[in-house]
Amino acid sequence: MCLAVPGRVIDIGERDGTRMATVDFGGVVKDVCLEYLPDLRVGEYAIVHVGFALQRLDEESALKTLELFAELGMLQEEFGDPWEQAAQFGGALEPGTPQPGDVPREAAQQ
Repeated sequence: MCLAVPGRVIDIGERDGTRMATVDFGGVVKDVCLEYLPDLRVGEYAIVHVGFALQRLDEESALKTLELFAELGMLQEEFGDPWEQAAQFGGALEPGTPQPGDVPREAAQQ
């Protein structure tokens, strides 16, 4: 499942000509593109989906949402380690996720 998750901007910089931020999602820190919100500042919250900050969000709403996601286990599902998740489910990853020892499709067709 891919969620749009609120996060707090903790650092802003530029990478290869693109405005980027380091964003804290309730303890999980990821790099996020700020091209859709060029005026977002350190300390502000934004809703982030697939690595892009899409909308500014007030702190109260962001914290409530993060708390709810944490209670439901959705932050771990969204940001957790897929290998750790596989171990929890007896080695079965979500369909389409490469398994240890898988041969890339291109190599298998040769």
